[in-house]
Parts: sequence; C-alpha cells; structure tokens
Amino acid sequence: MDETVAEFFKRTILKIPMTEMMTILKAWDFLSEKQLQNVNFRQRKESLVQDLVLLCEKRASVHDAALLDIVYTQFHRHRKVWDVFQMSKGPGEDIDLFDMEQFKSSFKKILQRALKNVMVSFRDAEENAVWIRIAWGTQYRKPNQYKPVYVVYYSQTPYAFTSSCPLRSNIPLLGQALTVASNHHKIVKMDLRSRYLDSLKAIVFKQYNQTFETYNSTTPLQEKSLELDIHMDSRIIHENRIEKERVQRVTQETFGDYSQPRLEFAQYKLETKFKSDFNGDILAERKEPLRCLIKFSSPHLLEALKSLAPAGIADAPLSPLLTCIPNKGMNYFKIKDK
Repeated sequence: MDETVAEFFKRTILKIPMTEMMTILKAWDFLSEKQLQNVNFRQRKESLVQDLVLLCEKRASVHDAALLDIVYTQFHRHRKVWDVFQMSKGPGEDIDLFDMEQFKSSFKKILQRALKNVMVSFRDAEENAVWIRIAWGTQYRKPNQYKPVYVVYYSQTPYAFTSSCPLRSNIPLLGQALTVASNHHKIVKMDLRSRYLDSLKAIVFKQYNQTFETYNSTTPLQEKSLELDIHMDSRIIHENRIEKERVQRVTQETFGDYSQPRLEFAQYKLETKFKSDFNGDILAERKEPLRCLIKFSSPHLLEALKSLAPAGIADAPLSPLLTCIPNKGMNYFKIKDK
C-alpha cells in the first residue's frame, strides 16, 4: 500500500464515529472476525486508526478504501444533499430484461472512455439498488478521492439519486452513463432535492403511504380529544367542536393518515408582469417581469405544513402549492403568468 492509499484509508476511518466503528467495519466485510477481535477498540482513536491501517496495508487497495467510504456514506447519507434524476424510454421502446453486472460494466466503460482519470466503485444494497462512487480526475490529475459523487440507482426503475457533483461540467457525462447503461433514452433532473434519501425515494416511488405509516386510522374523529374550557358557552363549544372536526377531516384528506416524507424546504420562484388599471403607470410599462423568491424551511417541512391548520395558524385547506409537493414530486416551483 503506497502512502496515498494509506492516507485515504486513514482519513476515511477518522470520519467514522467510535460508537459506529465496529458496525461499519463489519458491514465493510474486508477484515475477518478474528482480525476485528484482536483490535483494541478502547484505545485513543488516533492509535486505533493507525492499527487498522497497518492491518489493511498488506492486501488492501484504493478500491477497498473506496468501498469503506461507500459504507460510511450509507450510514451517514443525510450528510449529503441528494438530487433526483428521472429517465424515460423512447417512443415504442419496450422494457428490457435488466442485468446489474452489465449495467455496472457499461456505466464504468462510458465514464472511462470519456475521462482518462476516473475511478468508479460499486456496492450492492437492499431493494435491488446499487451505490456508485465516482472519484473524478482530469486529463492531468489523478482522481480526487476526497470529493467524490455518489449515485444510488434502483434497477428497472427510471430514477437515480445523486449527491451534489463538485464538477458541474461532469453532470452531462454522468447523465449519459446512467441513461445508456440502464437502457433508457432520455434523462432529466427533477425539481426535487433533500438530505433525506429515503424520503426522496418514498416520494418518487409513491411509497410514503406505506413506508411512513404511523397513524391509527380506526380512531373516529369524534373520539379525538378537544381542549375546551369547561366554563365556555355551550354554543361556542359546539361551533369549536364542529370547526375542529372539519379542520381535522380536511387535513386528513389532504395529507393522509401517515407521517410525511422528510424535506427541509420548498422554494417558489414567481415571475409576473405588473397589472394596473391606470394608464401610464411606470411599472405597467415595464417589459421585464417582476421576480420574487419565497422559501419555506423547516427540519420537517411537510409535517410542519400538516400541523398548521390544526394548530389554528392557517386556514384549512392549505394552498395546493403547499400540499402538492409529494404528489408532484417537487420542492422547487416556478410560477409564471398563463
């Protein structure tokens, strides 16, 4: 193992929290159970890292280090920002039989033919998915192992999820490799982005009504507790109860009985021309549209939106622009004049 690979191993292991070290090393499946048992995991992290590097140096390669990095990223996928790409077949094209090994080979060949210095690593995952790690280089520089891009592709589906690409000029090449290797005709980037890969997958595969199920739908609305003042006028109590039940029903119809996929924001770009009944208005004569950007942010945006009406902060139902995010598979919107 040369110094470059040893440094790559060292920096990768240093990223792993001590509480997860054994779990991730076992998932990596490079070191034997006996080798792991002989390692002192109670020593200082710097000493532990040194021992692990020495343990790997005889037979480990840069590809083994890349696989360890993939395992770490799978455990900490929320530290990346993920984009969604959607592919489509050409007119009249049928669905072909899919071979994962052929996909890997084709994907790798396309990138290596276009770029002299690029390293591609694969790791199979659950649900017929494959994780791909791409370390980009240039004509004169070796692949940069510390700024890779990750791709998660689910076989026989038109969707791929990619982490942010440090070299934007390589995005078209990445799209071409995905399209050709998966036997599709066209690829487009969706207006959907999040740190939560599982939520993005649930949205595009329409799985959020099963994956995030937590609500007990057998409980009738009338049995839900309403916080009412016992000294309040009985007519007001009746009106409050009817209104709260209406809000509960509308919210349930809009968002469903399940917890929502996790997104951190929704962004709306508005472009509209100024309209006025007065002639000679300066803004009315403006040819360029007025532009406005509105961004809603929250650690769990869809659950926050779901709670607005029941909390009395907003009227029910909410605007379709806010409630359509999962169904449309978008959290970037452009609103223009018809």
